[in-house]
Amino acid sequence: MTFALEIVIAAFLVAGGIFGLIGSYGLLRLRDPMQRLHAPTKATTIGVGTALVASAFHLALQGQGVSWHELMIAIFLLLTAPVSALFLAKTHIFRTFPKSDLPDPGTGTPWATHDAAWPAKPDRINPPS
Repeated sequence: MTFALEIVIAAFLVAGGIFGLIGSYGLLRLRDPMQRLHAPTKATTIGVGTALVASAFHLALQGQGVSWHELMIAIFLLLTAPVSALFLAKTHIFRTFPKSDLPDPGTGTPWATHDAAWPAKPDRINPPS
């Protein structure tokens, strides 16, 4: 492996570490739960992604071929981190803000988070026969 390629791999690892550090700092220092959710989600996606790219480059340059493990982990992270952040944000909005306090969404329809019907609680005292 040449020195220039090792520098590129090291740069990816350092960039991943910097994104992880920034995300951790954002999680600790930001004041609003929605802001605290945003920082680690982005740091996880970008920081871990760059570390996986560095690992894949390292294995490819050693002659071991394409690493499918790193590719599958990166795809899993890119799909799950934003979706889990979206669900956490919707839950925070639903539990924190009443429907009347939310601004107009500007689409002519109500907010989907507050418009969704919750399933009825089962009657545990007198179950239907």
